[in-house]
Amino acid sequence: MFRSRHVVMSPSAPRRAVYAAPLVALVALGVAVIVTSIAGVPLRDPDGVAGSRLLVALGLVGALVALDVGFRAARRSSGRWPTSAAVNAVLHERWNRDRVVPLCAALFAFFVTYFAYRNLKSVVPLIRPGELFDSELNRLETGLFGGEQPASMLHELLGTGAAAHLLSSAYLLLFMFIPVTLAVSLVFSSRLDAGLFYATALSLNWIVGAASYFVLPSLGPFQADPVAFASLPSTAVSDLQAWLVDERAAFLRDPSAPGAAQSIGAFASLHVSIFVTGALTAHLLGLPRAVKVTLWAMTALTVLSTIYFGWHYILDDLGGAVIAVMALALSRALTGFDLEAARERISTLSTGRA
Repeated sequence: MFRSRHVVMSPSAPRRAVYAAPLVALVALGVAVIVTSIAGVPLRDPDGVAGSRLLVALGLVGALVALDVGFRAARRSSGRWPTSAAVNAVLHERWNRDRVVPLCAALFAFFVTYFAYRNLKSVVPLIRPGELFDSELNRLETGLFGGEQPASMLHELLGTGAAAHLLSSAYLLLFMFIPVTLAVSLVFSSRLDAGLFYATALSLNWIVGAASYFVLPSLGPFQADPVAFASLPSTAVSDLQAWLVDERAAFLRDPSAPGAAQSIGAFASLHVSIFVTGALTAHLLGLPRAVKVTLWAMTALTVLSTIYFGWHYILDDLGGAVIAVMALALSRALTGFDLEAARERISTLSTGRA
């Protein structure tokens, strides 16, 4: 039997999946309250980063929902433009309370977890003052590469001209990757449970990643050995590094100052963990080959950029990959997501069968 092209898939999601991301957010926020209290600083959102990124994500979700409704309604309408009756039908069947409420809950939960993550990361030097493991990480890394830093080897291999600007853009892709993939997964999933699974996994990246900063506090090669990166040209990444160094210095001078925060932490790489989470999710869901290849290419460029600019040691990137696997496993356990059923749904949609 062939599926009618006008059928709108059921928007419902299991209650367990709906509550997973908010539960992660509550735990993360509770831990942040306790840890910042121990550190003697308040919870805060310096520069309104978490709030502004939530607004960007909400705007993106709103635009994608409008596209989704318009496209589905157009397919139901006989004329050139979607009819109001078709629009109302799609809104009733696909964008009713059963889908909108869990979507909004997952979106807000993600950014609450991110808010908690920023506060936890910020107070690492207050909870573990003077404890940095850069020397040990650097010795381990150079020992594996015959006494040379991988970053210096990349500078020699790729050069310090066009490659620096290309990898700078690659590094900054994360700030688009997160809201875009989060919004796309929540809006365009044929059933919402796939989007909730991914959103919960992304949220878990923040909380597991925050814990890793307390395990091995470190600043990264660009701070531990700045001479090795002195030959790099001015890029958006170098500007970001300089700003973060100044922000950290101001925070350490007066942690209680309004808006004070610090965001430098090498182990583990959350850049890598987020991209690996996206790429592995594409495999788990059986998404098209082009999507998987694109996500792994973005992951590879991100790994190169973290080493090239000295953000991370290789162990940090490996730790990021481990966090991604942990986040996906925990997300599946919390949401009860049925991967086999999800693959079957995607296969059915791609072949046009029911």
